[in-house]
Amino acid sequence: MKYVFTALFVPEPSETNKKLLSVYFPDLPGCHTCGDDLGDALYMAKDALSMWLYMMERENKPIPAATPPKDIKINGDEFITAIAADTDDYRRFRENKATKKSLTIPTWLNEQAEAANINFSQTLQKALKEELQLV
Repeated sequence: MKYVFTALFVPEPSETNKKLLSVYFPDLPGCHTCGDDLGDALYMAKDALSMWLYMMERENKPIPAATPPKDIKINGDEFITAIAADTDDYRRFRENKATKKSLTIPTWLNEQAEAANINFSQTLQKALKEELQLV
């Protein structure tokens, strides 16, 4: 699933030259992260949002509607921006453990494939990705 949520970026005091930013998602209490600068904070925000929504989907928890940016109150140097998350992409990235499957093929095909040193797992994965249009 694809989602877009508004993130609140809050500059934090720093004793170094880094422009530390805390990131909060007002619609997802507990979903927050931070970054050493704006680029890092944006990267971390996307990762945190993707993980949070992925876990909510896995636990069959309802995903709230995103609050429109105009309805989010900000103070001082704070700012908001939209962050997109694709839980299908996140799932493919995180759930990469192997699953054992049994299959049945004709004996003649098995013999030829083994003689050609075909890796059955790689071939099946490639064929499934092509069939599902994932490549």
